[in-house]
Amino acid sequence: MEDETMALEGEQRWDPAKVGAHWQQELERAQRYFKSWHDRCGKIEKIYLDQQSDQTSAAKRRFPMLWANTAVLQPAVYARVPQPVVERRFKDAEPVARIASEIVERNLAYTGDEADLDSIMRAVRDDFLLCARGTVWLRYEADFEPLDMGVAPSDPPADGLAGEIGGPSMEAIADERVCIDYVHWSDFLHSPARRWKDVTWVARRVPMTDDEMEKRFGRAAMASGAADAAGARKGESQAERAENEGKTHVWEIWCKSENYTVWIADGSPVALEVSEPPLELTHFWPCPRPAYGTMSTSSLIPVPDYVYYQQQCDEIDLLTRRINKLTDQLRLKVFYPSGDGAISPAIEKAMRPENDMVMVPIPEWAAFTDKGGSKAVVTLPIDEVQKVIVACMAARKQLIEDVYQITGISDIVRGDTQASETATAQRIKSQWGSIRIRDRQAELARFARDIIRLAGEIICDQFQPETLMLVSGIKLPTMAQKQQVEMQMQQMQMAAQQTAMRAEQMGQPAQSSPEMAPPELPPQLQQMMGQPTIDEVVQLLRNDSIRGFQIDIETDSTIEPDEDAEKQRRMEFVQMVGGFMQQAGAMAQQSPMLVPVMVETLLFAARGFRAGRQLESMLEQVGGQLSQAASAPKPEPQPAPGEMLKLKTAEVKASAEQRKAELGVAQAEIEHRAAAEQARGEMAAQAIDQMRAAQSLYQ
Repeated sequence: MEDETMALEGEQRWDPAKVGAHWQQELERAQRYFKSWHDRCGKIEKIYLDQQSDQTSAAKRRFPMLWANTAVLQPAVYARVPQPVVERRFKDAEPVARIASEIVERNLAYTGDEADLDSIMRAVRDDFLLCARGTVWLRYEADFEPLDMGVAPSDPPADGLAGEIGGPSMEAIADERVCIDYVHWSDFLHSPARRWKDVTWVARRVPMTDDEMEKRFGRAAMASGAADAAGARKGESQAERAENEGKTHVWEIWCKSENYTVWIADGSPVALEVSEPPLELTHFWPCPRPAYGTMSTSSLIPVPDYVYYQQQCDEIDLLTRRINKLTDQLRLKVFYPSGDGAISPAIEKAMRPENDMVMVPIPEWAAFTDKGGSKAVVTLPIDEVQKVIVACMAARKQLIEDVYQITGISDIVRGDTQASETATAQRIKSQWGSIRIRDRQAELARFARDIIRLAGEIICDQFQPETLMLVSGIKLPTMAQKQQVEMQMQQMQMAAQQTAMRAEQMGQPAQSSPEMAPPELPPQLQQMMGQPTIDEVVQLLRNDSIRGFQIDIETDSTIEPDEDAEKQRRMEFVQMVGGFMQQAGAMAQQSPMLVPVMVETLLFAARGFRAGRQLESMLEQVGGQLSQAASAPKPEPQPAPGEMLKLKTAEVKASAEQRKAELGVAQAEIEHRAAAEQARGEMAAQAIDQMRAAQSLYQ
C-alpha cells in the first residue's frame, strides 16, 4: 500500500511520459559513453571462458595466460568473507553505544550470511580482475501481515463503511531484511563524470517477468503500455537469449540531482514509476562506489589489466600454435626401396606404430644384405625441427616472464620458487613480491567496508526494535518496563516508610522487623535496571549525526589471514590481563587509593583488544565493585586468637563485675527504701501517740 501511494504521488508530481523520454535519452547517451569499454570487456570475457574458438586442432590451440593470471590473483586479492566490526569511535565507558554497536554488528553478520555475501564478493572480484569494475546494489525488503485489532473476520463492518472511513486495513511488519544484489558489469550505468562525487545518477538493469512487473508496478502501469520494450536487448549469445526469454529489462534509476527514482522498461518511452527514494541514505546512492581497477583522472571508464599484456598473449598464442604444429612433425619418416618381393612388406611390418618389439623373418636374406641391409632404410632428419621447437619454447618462456613483470605476479605469489634460495630471500620476496597487488587488496577491502556501512545504515534507519533484538539475541528492557519497576519500588518504599512511622508512634524501634526494612530488587531486576533500554539504543541508531560520532563500522581483512592470528590475539589479551592483575594486586594492597586508577587502566587496555570486548562489561562491573570496596572505610584489625581469648575473658569478668555492682546498687536502694518506710512508720506512730496525749489533757 505504501508503494502504491508513493507511486500515485509520483505520477501527480512528474509526468511519466516526459520523464520516460528524458531517461531514454540519458540511458542511450551513457551506453554510447561506455560502448568501447563494454565491447572490450565482452571480448575479454570470451577469452577468459575460452568460447572464442575451437581448440581441438593444433592450429587453434591457445595458451590460457589470462585464466592462469586470474586464477593466481583471485585468492590473493580476496580469500574470505568480510566480517563486520562495529566499534565505539571513542573507547570510553558508554553503555548505550557499546550495546548499540553489539546489536548492529550481530545484525550485519546475520545479513551477510543470509545474503550470501561471500559469493557476491567473489563475483565482484572476478569482474574487478577481468573488467576492472565490480558493483552491487542494496535494497530493503519487509513482509507485512494484517494487524489483529480484536475484530473477528466474520463480524460485518459498521454500516458497511469500513473501506471508506476506516481506510486500508492496518498492517504490521512481520519480517524485514537487507538484500545485497550482485550487478553484472554490463547491467550498471551512471552519468558520465570524471570523479565519483560528480556522478548525478546511477542505474541498474533488472530482468523481470510479466508477473513480477504486475506485482511490482500494478495493472495500471502494465495497461498503459509502459511495459512494452520496443527493441529491447535480449542478448548476443544463445545462452543470453535463453536466459532473457519471456523477460523484460527494466532500468532502476536513482537521480541525485532531482531527488527521485525512476523505473523504466528498456526501449519504452513511458516510465513505469516515478517516486521519491524509498531510502534516505547519507550519500543517496543505494550502491557503494564500484570497485575500480586501473583508472585515469580524466574519466570513470576503467582499463582492464589484460589490455596491457594482450600483445604478449597474442605472441604467446602464436608461438604455442607454432610449437604444436612443429610437434606434430616430430615423427619418424622412413624411405625404403619398393618392389623387392618380400623385403618391402617386412620393412613395413617392422615400422608399424603398434609394434613395440617385433621380429620379422626375411626369406630373401641374401638380396637384403646385398642392398646394404639396414642401410637400405633412410629416415627423414628431425634435428632441425627439434632446434626450432626449443627456440620457440625459449621465446615463449621469455614472453611469459614479460607478462609476469607487467602484471606484478612474482614467482613467490605463484608458489614457484627454487630450493636453493635461503629462507631470508624467500621472506624478502614474499614481503615485496606482493606489493603490486596491495592496491587491489585495499580496493576490494574498501568496497566490502562500504557494503557493510551501507547495510548498517539501512539497519539503523529501518529495522524495528523487535527485529534488532530478535536477530542479535540481545534482550533489553523498554523505557515503560523500567518506569513500571521504578513505580513499584517507590510504592514499596512508601509502604516501608509508613510502616516505620507507625512503629515509631507505637514506641517500637525503627526497622525492628523485616517488614520495616527498605525493599530490595531481585537480581534479575537489578540487572535489568542496570542495562540501557532499547528505546535509548534505537534513539542513538536513528540519529544520523550522533550515530556517526559514536559508532564506527569497519570490516576485518578480506585476504587470507594467518591461521594462528585469532589465537595469538586471545593469548596476548589473556597474558596482558594476567600480568596486569598480578602487578596490580600487590600495589592495591599497599595503596588502596590507586584501585580506581588501576581499574581504568585495565579497561583502557582491554578496549584496545577486539577479543576483550566480550569481557568489557564484566570488567567494568568487577572494577566498580573493587573501587567501591577500596573507598569504603577499613574495619579494625582483628587480634590474635590468644589476645581474643583474653579480651573475651576480660569482657566476661567486667560484665560479671558490672552485674554484681548493679545488684549491689539495687540491694542498697531496696534497703534504703525499707529504712525510709520504717522511719515514716515510726514518725507516724509518734504523731499518733502525741495526738492521744493531747486529747487526754483536754479531757
